[in-house]
Amino acid sequence: MSAWRSLSTHLKEIRLHLSQTAPGSQGVREFVKNTYPAIKRDNPAFPILIREAANVEARVFGRYALGLERKVQLEGLTESEVASRILELAQTKPSATQH
Repeated sequence: MSAWRSLSTHLKEIRLHLSQTAPGSQGVREFVKNTYPAIKRDNPAFPILIREAANVEARVFGRYALGLERKVQLEGLTESEVASRILELAQTKPSATQH
């Protein structure tokens, strides 16, 4: 069973922000290229938004029920570290005190 199948247990949406050219976004670009197809295969209806902009800091936002959001910095991480941080975000049960 793929680790990505349980993505939507707590999460309602994922938004990735990355730069098309900045070195700090390299791990996120590799994650999108290599892992995104498997995530969509396992979660075809789950919304994953990918936002590219020049020199933006690499990060991911997780949106949960009731509009709660959490942000995780991805700047300078490797592809496997990016995957690990996103899985942690997906497995986190949000509370009203988390931001």
